[in-house]
Amino acid sequence: MSNAYLDALKKRRTQYSLGRNVSASKEELTTLIQDAVKHSPSSFNSQSSRAVILFGAESEKLWNLAIEEVRKVAPAEGFEKTEAKLKSFAAGVGTILFFEDQDVVRGLQEKFALYADNFPVWSEQAGGMAQLSVWTALANAGVGASLQHYNPLIDAAVAREWNVPAWWKLRAQMPFGSNEAGFGDKPFMDDAERFRVFG
Repeated sequence: MSNAYLDALKKRRTQYSLGRNVSASKEELTTLIQDAVKHSPSSFNSQSSRAVILFGAESEKLWNLAIEEVRKVAPAEGFEKTEAKLKSFAAGVGTILFFEDQDVVRGLQEKFALYADNFPVWSEQAGGMAQLSVWTALANAGVGASLQHYNPLIDAAVAREWNVPAWWKLRAQMPFGSNEAGFGDKPFMDDAERFRVFG
């Protein structure tokens, strides 16, 4: 049985070798990212996921900020390798910053007290689905990406630089651009270890 969604999902791979040879315009990429987040599911249709999309020099600024923040806590010896990795993320077209709106979470906790403990968990799940949706949509458009987690180290610097509301919690960063390298084989564990089917 063929399935276009699964075909797109299989294209989603981590790409660290990013470039700027992307045929889609900034406007087309923005629409793609917005649509992918907008149509991702969320518990109680909370729509708690938020995104800040940085292109060009703004994306480079993010990774320069990350270098400075990581430098404060990383061992000095061998930092060149870490810095090179962070700079590689700036080599693409842009970066998406994924947030979860904590005001939405708190509002749902107050409105539905019986489920209060679950809303932070469900928010994280919604954020993960939004990230996967965007990543898959980019891959399907021939755009490479990876998912990074330099939060909470960079949270304060990001909030200051892009005037991010205090109630938006940074959860992930997704640098994206052209695929400047291929993908190796992806190993999978045996299905019998992951799945159980009954009935």
